[in-house]
Amino acid sequence: MNVFEAIFQGIIQGLTEFLPVSSSGHLTITQHILGMSEDNLFFSVMLHIGTLAAVIAVYVRLVGRLFKALVRVCKKIFTKKFKLKELDGEENLAFMIIIGLLPLFVMFLPIGNGMKLKDLADLFAKDGYFIVVGLSLLATSALLYTGNRQSQKYGDGKQDGKKKARRRYKIPDALIVGGTQCLAALFPGLSRSGSTLAASQLRGMDKKIALDYSFLLGTPAIVAAALLEGKDALFPANGQAVTIEYFPVIIGMLFAGVVGFIAIKLFKWLLSTDKMYIFIIYTAIVGAIVLVISIIELATGENMFTHNTLVF
Repeated sequence: MNVFEAIFQGIIQGLTEFLPVSSSGHLTITQHILGMSEDNLFFSVMLHIGTLAAVIAVYVRLVGRLFKALVRVCKKIFTKKFKLKELDGEENLAFMIIIGLLPLFVMFLPIGNGMKLKDLADLFAKDGYFIVVGLSLLATSALLYTGNRQSQKYGDGKQDGKKKARRRYKIPDALIVGGTQCLAALFPGLSRSGSTLAASQLRGMDKKIALDYSFLLGTPAIVAAALLEGKDALFPANGQAVTIEYFPVIIGMLFAGVVGFIAIKLFKWLLSTDKMYIFIIYTAIVGAIVLVISIIELATGENMFTHNTLVF
């Protein structure tokens, strides 16, 4: 891999990881068109670490306060003084992030043939399942649309006469959003940030708090994925030595982090100014194109771009 390829992939990763357009969906589309496979697992892991740094950079102060809040919550639990309704705002948010992570354990449930639920993501990334990407992108568009419509029903509860959106998560809210995050991990094309944001909006949550929760909930998931994939990248099952080109990796990480930081700021601004229609339209158009292509390919039995036989 050369530096220019590392820069390009870092930019794409930084943009699609946080904007509600699905990084996994765009990666699958690129691989499908070019006939590529993701064979540099270490580089992929490091790009995720770059985007993780972007989240921490944006939310560094809040993350620090939430860590302290979580310590207070743990202390209340061990001293038997824990009461959910009496938690302050930051304690509630910290506790609900933990609750939202619980559905991730479902991903490791066996589903037969030595596979776990999380392995479906690799299956759906194959050429023969390209239709899944199209349907998932259309689902992302639909979720963004319904979530945005729901948010428009809420206001400040005073001057506009609209019902005030909730600012505190409840346990069912966190579990639903956490479950949505799991679905996004399984289906390439289903945006993690977009679907979890929409899930919160449909539960009546304030859209700005919902977006913060979405990004913060994704942070531990990125860390866990980086640790698991990092182990496989550095210590492959075949026992072969891993050759790493550090300079392109570092450059890719830097671009993923910087572009990711900008993407988070851009997403927050577009949400606050009610410009989510940009992503609704984009994911609908790309999803429709992918769906048409995949239907043609299923009829012919071959990849339209590489002319290889579809692999299921």
